[in-house]
Amino acid sequence: MAVKRATNTYLERHNAVPTKAKAASSEDMIVATSLTKTYGDFVAVDGVNFTVRRGESFGLLGPNGAGKSTTMKMIAATSQRTGGELSILGKDPNTQGPEIRAHLGVVPQQDNLDRELKVWENLMVYGRYFGLSRKWLKGKIEELLDFAQLVDKRNAKTEELSGGMKRRLTIARGLVNEPEILLLDEPTTGLDPQARHILWDRLFRLKEQGVTLVITTHYMDEAEQLCDRLMVMDKGKIMAEGSPAELIKKYSSKEVLEVRFGSDNNLTVAEKLKGIGERLEVLPDRILVYAESGEKCLEQIVKLGLEPVTSLVRRSSLEDVFLRLTGRTLVE
Repeated sequence: MAVKRATNTYLERHNAVPTKAKAASSEDMIVATSLTKTYGDFVAVDGVNFTVRRGESFGLLGPNGAGKSTTMKMIAATSQRTGGELSILGKDPNTQGPEIRAHLGVVPQQDNLDRELKVWENLMVYGRYFGLSRKWLKGKIEELLDFAQLVDKRNAKTEELSGGMKRRLTIARGLVNEPEILLLDEPTTGLDPQARHILWDRLFRLKEQGVTLVITTHYMDEAEQLCDRLMVMDKGKIMAEGSPAELIKKYSSKEVLEVRFGSDNNLTVAEKLKGIGERLEVLPDRILVYAESGEKCLEQIVKLGLEPVTSLVRRSSLEDVFLRLTGRTLVE
């Protein structure tokens, strides 16, 4: 059974081409209007509209190739847009890139630290790129080492650090110029659960300090934990936008029952489950039953004489939202 794509009037509102851009308020840090980026005939970002407000944590959610990183590069003023309008801190990144970058912090997906330098030297060298004085940087570096929990590693070579420590150092480096906006591209990719939670704590602290965060991720739990508001992207378009709770309420059910009957049997069994729950989604390895109560649905299935190999009742997540909107799972 193919997963059907949800009918989405949101696409019409947030990917349409308006006749005139809205004026940004002083609280609007980023305003995109019909933002488009093409590479030859390939449309990477397809006329999207969104606003990021001061002090919020805004997430870009989607699979590889959705347009998240391309959008991030345009926000970072390192890639010029093909069409539409984009305002960062009230400035046009196509013509005022250096002025914008002076007020941005960037944490790339791949750590690009200087492996031969010591931890504190990485921060000093990066700060000097911004023209910051050595005297000022000495105090700032101590502050950032404390923030990143790397005080005892200040004289260690970067190559000696663990993956989690390198990510925290990369974030600290992105804060050296005291940015108004911090851009984080897949900040916890490759980290173990403990390192991810430590990093989340650091990002929560930044948000408490009033730093505006823009985060790309394909981790559902990360988006729910870190983002006040997020937009779901697929194939260069915005599929939906809102808080995690709003998106789950609008596009999913309270609970999800996952049942497995064996890969060869799922399609056949799914036909017998019609009418159970609010809707069904059939994936290659399991059937998802969306309902107010997963346990009640499981009881109905058992009463039909069907015995799943495994069953699991869980609350709905952003991954269910993404599946509903795009017809595919987030990580493929």
